[in-house]
Amino acid sequence: MSGLQGLAQENIWFDKSRYDEAERSFYEGMNGIPQTSQSQNASKSEDQSELVSRLKSLELDNKNLHKVVDDLRAVLSKLESRMAVLEKSQAPASKTVTVTKAAPVQKPKVEEHNDADDDDIDLFGSDEEDEEAERIKAERVKEYAQRKAKKPALIAKSSILLDVKPWDDETDMSKLEECVRSIQMDGLLWGASKLVPVGYGIKKLQISCVVEDDKVGTDILEEEITTFEDYVQSVDIAAFNKI
Repeated sequence: MSGLQGLAQENIWFDKSRYDEAERSFYEGMNGIPQTSQSQNASKSEDQSELVSRLKSLELDNKNLHKVVDDLRAVLSKLESRMAVLEKSQAPASKTVTVTKAAPVQKPKVEEHNDADDDDIDLFGSDEEDEEAERIKAERVKEYAQRKAKKPALIAKSSILLDVKPWDDETDMSKLEECVRSIQMDGLLWGASKLVPVGYGIKKLQISCVVEDDKVGTDILEEEITTFEDYVQSVDIAAFNKI
């Protein structure tokens, strides 16, 4: 036990690197190899330790940068997908406007004289006959104006089919329709409506209305609907017909 206790007090095994270095220096001296000082070796060891520490730090920074780049790529991919959906939903649909031509206004028929009456007119008659013809003509024009005034004036009306598009698939379409129907004008009458799928879960509101042309224009109607900007993205005229 005393021998083991004596070995336990020796530190040769704990300083093995120093003894290895001393042995290497001894053999290098015997072979004529110039020896480096312990301070230089210690300096090199410190430089190597510092270099290893810097490499580890650079590796850690590199990993962090890779993670940041991956996160940015994921966010960019989501934004690109979102933009693609918005561009498709915002793309203006081609307006299909069907306008029927108004019927040509018929000219009032003027009663024609019979050939017998023409034969009775004396072109070279007296001034009294000319005055009588003018009086008869004036009476006929007056009668025609009175008959025309008694006829009720026709009110020009149009039937319009509107496509009202929301911002996205999360828009409350029932609330959107409620906002559209809340628009009240003199000469405006709302009709039937339905939801039409557009894509990516988005639906548009297709609603019909009848307007009096002299009181309600399509521009005014579109401006009133687009004031509900929280729900409405755009308004298109899908069909337009004269009644």
